[in-house]
Amino acid sequence: MAAIHRTTMTPTKLELITGWLPKQSWYPGTAGKPDLVRAGGFRLDDPEGAVGIEFMVVVDSAGPEPVAYLVPLGYRGAALEGVPDEALIGTSEHGVLGTRWVYDGAHDPVVLAQLSALLRGEADPQHQSLSGTPDPTVTVHGAATGQDRGMDTRIQRVLRQAEAEQGPSGRLVAGWTWPDGRAARGVFATVTPQ
Repeated sequence: MAAIHRTTMTPTKLELITGWLPKQSWYPGTAGKPDLVRAGGFRLDDPEGAVGIEFMVVVDSAGPEPVAYLVPLGYRGAALEGVPDEALIGTSEHGVLGTRWVYDGAHDPVVLAQLSALLRGEADPQHQSLSGTPDPTVTVHGAATGQDRGMDTRIQRVLRQAEAEQGPSGRLVAGWTWPDGRAARGVFATVTPQ
């Protein structure tokens, strides 16, 4: 089980994401700098205990309407080999663990393996900021069956509020909060046979 340390990160996760987000092909924002706030998310445990895994929701209020993004993160104690350069969001100094390499979880094999395990009903979502605390608000509708082979997992980067209880099976549903305090829920990821 991952321990959440009450300490500092320099630069912060939001600072790293603010510089990285506008460079992504799926970012529909303006050419200006995003105005991000943390809006929700959850964690997963790495069975080996080496990689921190967080699914963070950030809301960008820089445009005419706020936009919610899902940013899966992999925190590592060393550089990850064999991934494209753009997979690295940045490095940060953690007050307890030292230098952390922060990766876009869509390129981190440990993050993707645990997301697949969650979608199969074989992993439990954890509270974003409390150690050892399950998050019952994160649900999987119609857990996928079978091995990772032959399954296509898709992360929903731009979140939309939706009637999450309806639709095909193999959907990861969770919530976030808009800047005005309204709660929202939607599909974070899906898995389908290839």
